[in-house]
Amino acid sequence: MSATLEFYFDFGSPTAYLAHKRLGQLATRYGLDVIYRPMLLGGVFKATGNSSPIVIPAKGQYMMEHDLPRFARRYGVEMNANPFFPINTLNLMRAAIAAERLGCATRFNAVVYDAVWVHEKNMGDNAVVSAVLTEHDLDAKALLALSQEPDVKAELISRTEAAVARGIFGAPTMFMGNEMYFGQDRLDFVEEALLA
Repeated sequence: MSATLEFYFDFGSPTAYLAHKRLGQLATRYGLDVIYRPMLLGGVFKATGNSSPIVIPAKGQYMMEHDLPRFARRYGVEMNANPFFPINTLNLMRAAIAAERLGCATRFNAVVYDAVWVHEKNMGDNAVVSAVLTEHDLDAKALLALSQEPDVKAELISRTEAAVARGIFGAPTMFMGNEMYFGQDRLDFVEEALLA
């Protein structure tokens, strides 16, 4: 029997990137249906009083130099430190909603995640974003134009507010039914639930 998992994400989170990759593996293994829920992590942080671990220098250094590479090795996925981190993802998250509307969200999400965390691209720069999307046969012009429409901007705000109302305080956050899992390092619990 297949299960459904909601994945609340922001492309700027390196732990959400790892969750994206690991959830792909779990989806293949268990027939898990992963529903991507874009939100603006900066908005979540502001609303909840939370902040990125990177703002604590020792914690940020440990996470980037040791913890994340260990998980990347565990999952067998490529991950590189992005020299432009932290990236302003406002336009990317709007474009993720545009990609849903244009029916190319799965491909868009995979391309953007790899651009940031494998190929080390500055995806806060619209010219770079346009070039990356075009290179992967995505309609950059349509996606970026739609991402700037007022209703798409409003939708990202409302989705972020809804995430906070659901109890989300960071990324990645996942739900199976009403059970919440925060952090890619909690995916063992998701797998346990899938095996139950």
